[in-house]
Amino acid sequence: MVRLRDVQFSYGPRQVLRGVDLDIPRGKVVAIMGGSGSGKTTLLRMIGGQLRPRSGEVRVCDSLVPELGRRDLYALRRRMGMLFQFGALFTDASVYDNVAFPMREHTDLPESIIHDLVMMKLHAVGLRGAARLKVPELSGGMARRVALARTVALDPQLIMYDEPFTGLDPISLGVIGQLIRRLNDALGASSIVVTHDIQESLQIVDYIYFLSEGRVVAQGTPDEIRASTDPWVHQFVWAEADGPVPFQYPVSKPYAESLLGDAHV
Repeated sequence: MVRLRDVQFSYGPRQVLRGVDLDIPRGKVVAIMGGSGSGKTTLLRMIGGQLRPRSGEVRVCDSLVPELGRRDLYALRRRMGMLFQFGALFTDASVYDNVAFPMREHTDLPESIIHDLVMMKLHAVGLRGAARLKVPELSGGMARRVALARTVALDPQLIMYDEPFTGLDPISLGVIGQLIRRLNDALGASSIVVTHDIQESLQIVDYIYFLSEGRVVAQGTPDEIRASTDPWVHQFVWAEADGPVPFQYPVSKPYAESLLGDAHV
């Protein structure tokens, strides 16, 4: 479904991606993990065509994304769904209208069919009874489920999730995780999950890529990741404060000298 080869990208002089290779097979859920600033969301933006790589290949559904014109890029995006980090719901619209929006925007379906489809999507995320609520009336977990229903409104072939577990309580986190897995399997889609939540992701994904300093530093199945003796993977999976990723930001002066020396940093 998605193939990246030797992808490099920079924001001005700051190089974010340094030769990334990864594959997202059809029908699988794949997690992309790494520390803040490692390039995870940048990868999603390149797959969706918002950003172009400085060099390398970004291929989705056999199309080279950077080479697509406006019309072909929009047609490709019709086959994608995106769950944004904080949902990005329309706060003045009802739950129903939020889910109906992509159907009204991108199809010519009559309102009666849109109604049935919206109810099916809301039922799939357990919120058919909340269809007439306004977004401010929802809890954080409910809002994330509404956003998920909107993400799959057009039955996408590729679903991208940017930090879907952020800010959720343990129950809501578990519900969202299982919905990601079930919806992917029901739609026969491929899913990319950008997340920091290791333990929940290990329960639902088929494969994991770890990014650090713009490179893929480790990859494998959940069982391989759990059993890994690689110091970087071990530190990340078990949330250790120090290791290959140091706790202290690099500094040239010894600590004692910093305390007793010049007051100006």
